[in-house]
Order: sequence, then C-alpha cells, then structure tokens
Amino acid sequence: MIGSALYFFQEKLLFLPTTLEQDYHYQFNHTFEELFLKTDENTIINALHFKVENPKGVILYFHGNAGDLSRWGTIAEYFVEKQHDVLIMDYRTYGKSTGKLSEAALYHDAQYCYDYLLKHYAADQITLYGRSLGTGIASYLASKNHPKQLILETPYYSILDVAKDRFPILPVKQLLKYHFPTYQYLPKATFPITIIHGTADGVVPYASGKKLSELPIENLKFTTVEGAGHNNLIEFEDYHNTIKAVLF
Repeated sequence: MIGSALYFFQEKLLFLPTTLEQDYHYQFNHTFEELFLKTDENTIINALHFKVENPKGVILYFHGNAGDLSRWGTIAEYFVEKQHDVLIMDYRTYGKSTGKLSEAALYHDAQYCYDYLLKHYAADQITLYGRSLGTGIASYLASKNHPKQLILETPYYSILDVAKDRFPILPVKQLLKYHFPTYQYLPKATFPITIIHGTADGVVPYASGKKLSELPIENLKFTTVEGAGHNNLIEFEDYHNTIKAVLF
C-alpha cells in the first residue's frame, strides 16, 4: 500500500511548485529581462535573464524543487553581484511555466535554454549551476555540451540513491519514474566540476553527494562544508570562498 502510494504520488514528493499569475510583476535589485520560451508545442517556459555591464560570463542556473522565480530570482542575484549574467528558468508547472512534467521534458527545456544562451554567448562563457533537484538537470547538460564549467550545490548521486535512504524498506528501484542519474552524467564532462555539500544536509544526504567525488573524474573538486545544512550553505565562509575561486 505504501509502495503504490509512493509510485502514484512521487511527483508530489519530488516537485513542490508554487504558481504565479501570468501578469505577476517580478521585482529585483538588478536589471533583468523576462522571457517566455516556447520549448515545444504545448509548453511555455518562463525565465529571467539578469544582465550586468561587462559580465565575466553567464550562469545557467537550475533551481531546487520548491517555490518559483519570485524567490529563486532573488537567490540568483548573488551571482549577478559577482559580475555575472544569469539565466534562470522555472520548470514546467512552476511559477508561470506551463507544460507536462517528465524527466525527459526537464532535460529538453534545459537544453533549449542552453541553446538560447549560445545565441548570445560563447560556450566557454557559460557556467552551468545546479542546486538540489537542479543538479541532476545541470549534470545532464554537462554530459551533452561543452560549457566553461559545472557547479553543483547539494547534489545527489541519483534520485534512487536518495530514495533508498528515505524509504529503506521499499523496492524504490521498481517504483521510481524519475531517476536523474548524476553519477552517469558527470564522467562524460570534459571541463572543471565543482561540488559543494554540507555535512548536516537533511534533504540530500552528504554521503550521496560525496559518492560523486569517488567517481574516476580528474577534473572534479569536492568542497565539504562542515555543519552546513541543505538550504544554508550561503551562511558559511567555505561556500563563498569556493564560489569566488571558480567565478573569476
């Protein structure tokens, strides 16, 4: 009974979107352009493109599983202050974005956004950044493209790995519709990978992220932030030092 509930309601466990009216007006501290990207016939992806004068590069940011761009746009401004342009999208069903969710659809929309950036920036100016849920999406893009680098904040080895930790007595491998196998994608990346994970993460276990550092990848750097949880890495100096070192 619990297993069947997990199968049918896993999207409600994995995705926690909030929605916005189509005429909602975003307010941020930095200059931005609001985009409506038609990624397929039945899908419109809402995105924000923050722009600065003389940017050092651009960050394609994939956010976590809760909220919408009214919140995540503010979080993205941290990188705008680091003199980087930022493109951040809301997933299907989040904010003003429409369309049917699936793992393949998330990958498709992510690639669309990457291709959009390639019309305005060189590939070696693009940094992929994934946070929590978004780390699997960013890692998929990293396996298919050649940006400057990949940064992962609180990533998972795979969704299966996290599900096994959370539901140890259930046959989760047979029940999951979403997999996000980060461990399969990262070895295909040929550019620098930076991972940042806190030891007190109560959402994505530190051990799940740490396993990624054990993959045979020469270009991967793993930063452990002692005592940091899932949502407060920004309160720790090790996080700031790592970001400063890679966003040059």
